[in-house]
Amino acid sequence: MSKRDYYEILGIERNATQDQIKRAFRSKARHLHPDNQDSGDESAFKELAAAYEVLSDEQKRSLYDRYGHDGLTGASGGFDGVDFGAFSDLSEIFSQFFGGGGGGRSGFRRSSVERGADLKYDLQLDFLEAVFGTEKKVTIKHLEDCTVCSGSGASPGSGPVKCATCTGMGQIRQTTQTFLGHFTQVLTCPNCNGEGTRIEKACTNCKGRGQVRKSREIDIKIPAGIDSGARVRLPNAGDHGRRGGPPGDVYVVIAVSEDSTFIREGSTIHIKQPISYSMAALGGEVLVPTVEGPKAIKIAAGIQSGTTITMRDQGVPHLSNQTRRGDQIVHVQVETPSRLSSEEKKLFEKLAELRGESLTAAKPEKVVKPVKEEEAQAAAAGAEPKAPEPAEKTEQSSKPREHNNKSARKSKGKKKSKEKDNASIIDKLADFFGARDAADE
Repeated sequence: MSKRDYYEILGIERNATQDQIKRAFRSKARHLHPDNQDSGDESAFKELAAAYEVLSDEQKRSLYDRYGHDGLTGASGGFDGVDFGAFSDLSEIFSQFFGGGGGGRSGFRRSSVERGADLKYDLQLDFLEAVFGTEKKVTIKHLEDCTVCSGSGASPGSGPVKCATCTGMGQIRQTTQTFLGHFTQVLTCPNCNGEGTRIEKACTNCKGRGQVRKSREIDIKIPAGIDSGARVRLPNAGDHGRRGGPPGDVYVVIAVSEDSTFIREGSTIHIKQPISYSMAALGGEVLVPTVEGPKAIKIAAGIQSGTTITMRDQGVPHLSNQTRRGDQIVHVQVETPSRLSSEEKKLFEKLAELRGESLTAAKPEKVVKPVKEEEAQAAAAGAEPKAPEPAEKTEQSSKPREHNNKSARKSKGKKKSKEKDNASIIDKLADFFGARDAADE
């Protein structure tokens, strides 16, 4: 991978003076240093330091101008060769990185103020609670500052002491030898984990952690129309931050239980509504369950099973607009009676007779037999086909025809009486099933 031009890295012209080189490095180093939480970039900072190391040295700059990167082969690299005199002393460069304060070198130390962690809480809601919204009281377990040591982690009467490994800086320098020269890395102190101090006598209440986990009751307001998978944010209800840092948040994850009657699809509710055979044929009204209680809908005469009826604004409120609601879709299912009394059976048979419906399949008048292969060959040769043998089947096949003729004559004779009884039979069916359906509904 080819290296970038050092003048380009510093953002200067090739005829830039040493003062211009120092100012360019000072400006960029402040933003790219790894300890700058907002814009720190370790790789970019190393690249910037290497560029400044070469261009701030007149001899190395001359080699670089004449031969490029190849002219620097074997030259020392890393931070050890950088002329930090451009910042008067080492404390000045740290103050440039972090805006001063803390005695210069203290800029290496990890920030003592830390934001608390966010927490997750799973909340189960009933179907109607999610539809109309509700308020819940939940118990959250989160970290709070220890009241015995006031969050310091040290036993009362004692306090943190300066780390002997990093001398209170929170970081250490590690130098390694490479074929390009010395390379120095700044690492977090492993002895104090970047704090710069250590607890010699830990608090017995929090075991030196400075925080303890406690339970707290919180009231949650659940909005109407919420659904499974939605999250409700409770600000500042999470773990408390260390050393006065801001607390985290709690995210309540919603799960909605299924309902035995209603099926939800977004803001739309689906429901199956069975109706009787007589209700489907004659029409009427039926009470349908809704999330607000039973409501009557009209059933058109002759309705078919599977027909849907829309009940406007009887669904789930929209989460983004509580004044609007979805619809309820009623899926009509016609139920055929499986058990009939003798009176019911007679009425249905009479109805079938009035409508000219046959409850049995008529037998075919003549059975057509397939032509045998040898008969087909004889017919092709001009021979007379064999006459069908008379059998009892011929006599049997004529019986259905005779039966059908008798039925036709009988039906013709009673045509006027059927028309006369038509209205009375339908009225009986309506009275019989309609009265029972009204009671059921």
